[in-house]
Amino acid sequence: MRKYSLYSSFVLAILVAGCSGNSVKHKSDFPEPPHAQKISKDLTIHGNTRSDPYYWLNERENPAVLDYLKAENHYLDTVMADTKTSQDEIFNELVGRIKQDDESVPYVDNGYLYYTRFENGKEYPIYCRKKGNLSAAEEILVNVNELAQGFSFFGVGGMDVSPDNNILAYSIDTISRRKYEIRFKNLLTGEDLPDRITETTGEVAWANDNKTIFYTRKNPVTLRSEKIFSHTISANPGSDPLVFFESDETFSANVSRTKSGEYLLISSSSTLASEYRYLKADNPQGKFEIFQPRERNHEYSVDHFGGFFFIRTNWESPNFKLMKTPVDQTQRKNWVDVIPHRSDVLIEAFELFNSYLVVQERVNGLTQLRIMNVKTGKEHYLDFGEETYSASISINKEFDTDLLRFSFTSLTTPGSTFDYNMETREKKLLKQQEVLGGFNPSNYESKRLYAIAHDGVKVPVSLVYRKGISLNGKNPCLLYAYGSYGYSTNPGFSSDRLSLLDRGFVFAIAHIRGGQEMGRQWYENGKLLKKKNTFTDFIDAGEYLIKLGYTSPDYLCAMGGSAGGLLMGAVVNMRPDLFKAVVAHVPFVDVVTTMLDTSIPLTTSEYDEWGNPNQKEYYDYMLSYSPYDQVKKQNYPAMLVTTGLYDSQVQYFEPTKWVAKLRELKTDNNILLLKVNMEAGHGGVSGRFQRYRETSLVYAFLFNQVGIKL
Repeated sequence: MRKYSLYSSFVLAILVAGCSGNSVKHKSDFPEPPHAQKISKDLTIHGNTRSDPYYWLNERENPAVLDYLKAENHYLDTVMADTKTSQDEIFNELVGRIKQDDESVPYVDNGYLYYTRFENGKEYPIYCRKKGNLSAAEEILVNVNELAQGFSFFGVGGMDVSPDNNILAYSIDTISRRKYEIRFKNLLTGEDLPDRITETTGEVAWANDNKTIFYTRKNPVTLRSEKIFSHTISANPGSDPLVFFESDETFSANVSRTKSGEYLLISSSSTLASEYRYLKADNPQGKFEIFQPRERNHEYSVDHFGGFFFIRTNWESPNFKLMKTPVDQTQRKNWVDVIPHRSDVLIEAFELFNSYLVVQERVNGLTQLRIMNVKTGKEHYLDFGEETYSASISINKEFDTDLLRFSFTSLTTPGSTFDYNMETREKKLLKQQEVLGGFNPSNYESKRLYAIAHDGVKVPVSLVYRKGISLNGKNPCLLYAYGSYGYSTNPGFSSDRLSLLDRGFVFAIAHIRGGQEMGRQWYENGKLLKKKNTFTDFIDAGEYLIKLGYTSPDYLCAMGGSAGGLLMGAVVNMRPDLFKAVVAHVPFVDVVTTMLDTSIPLTTSEYDEWGNPNQKEYYDYMLSYSPYDQVKKQNYPAMLVTTGLYDSQVQYFEPTKWVAKLRELKTDNNILLLKVNMEAGHGGVSGRFQRYRETSLVYAFLFNQVGIKL
């Protein structure tokens, strides 16, 4: 999916804060930017020929391409040179709010307490555990600071301990291409085992023999997760037997383990369908059996408890329902309702306990946690007491407990971890993100508004600002949205954002169609041949904020990343007059060409999201909004675009080509900048603090454009 994973912690949380402050700069104030050579390539389909003058920029190893990317970075450094001091100041401000010697709330799993901690001045986490209780001696599982030495990028993927607690399987990525190497560590001796498994997704599932794992390998070209292998500790990974191959190029495969630990699950999934296979974890040499055969428009997921499998399914239930079936009767004809379908409630997730069932639901755009006593039939909902917030089920590894671990945050409340006693209904705050520097939540106000879209639909908008602003249209505002894949953008806290709010910015999230905030239909009405609703919803949200006096076109800025970068590209083509400045992170902007190239990662698996351009109806529709194809001779806002050379989700050449074409055709003198991270991919740089260097650059750009000075 062309969405953030690690990067979401940067964009969805940071979504703003303050930075530089000099007089507004325009393109004419600086040397000429680099201009890419035009070498046209004709692309013909459905009898139409499109000429792409910048197609050659997809040659990653071409020295001329690398020189061009470096020239773009040099130009950006030149344009932003007079903000360097401000960037450093804001970087120190952002990092200064972070508690450096921090650690997570431990969770219990199989007799151990697992947690993550950070040390002063260190960029990477240290993964630890203690046996039995917190007074026990600490065992360091992985010190990422040590592993990362010598690498410009370093990421840790999955981490999973064997059922007997003795062997750790973990994975690393040193390129940011999301091709992980799985490694193993003997936790009794502290020794690293010689086994190395490359080209994987990074996740493993242990069998109960404590020596067999199952893992997923990627296609080396398309990076599709397609093959499941089993590996026995100390065996040659090159001889690992293939357990399953997903031959349908529109599906991806993965392997996991049920909460009970009794079953292993292979999932095959696409945008519109899923299929599971299951195997007793005590029998790793056995054959995985199909749970329920795949059918178009049927998505389901599975977990196990006692003598039943529990299934979240959208079969004849657009907002999903919860069902169960005996473990020896997995076909759908045997499924029975646990929670029937409701047209106004979306079931997002569930958690199983001995005496309770917890369901994460979404109603009117907000998450709710429903607590159901399976023995008495009584149920209740948690009360969160805020107008706009985000709540979710956290890590709950144990069945035999009355405690539910959940997370809560809002635009004014730092991330918080709670234990909730489902029997006594007592709620205990275990940890709240500590914000250094004198943060006081009472200084800020959050609201939930509803903009009216062009077709009369109400679009939720969450916003936060420092108390005391005037609705005179002169407040700078950063409007953010994503709007794809049914991914709901939840309103959460960001300490970074305080730098923005304290300098008079309003921050707003437009919960536009294409996400799933208002139920499954919210998603269905924002994809395929209804994708343009995503773009017009965002425009309508911006106009609504202007109408209410929160901002004006002279102060309204926009930000989005990945598929949200597609949103940025579409709205600046449609309504460039509405925005003062736009930030597009790793934007998916060359929609048609990418979706025609099946060698590019994610393409075939996303036909049901964007459409298959080999079918003329979808080709014509995609072409009508594809940002790269729709660039025209007109004025555009000031723009900052980012990309990563090793991006596996949105290839670097998409934003690079887009910027080149914008430079060629735009008729204004507003600055247009391209930041190319030459050592990272979709998620940006690794490290706890270094990512804020790019954050500082973004804020410097925004503040410069609206004329705010430090």
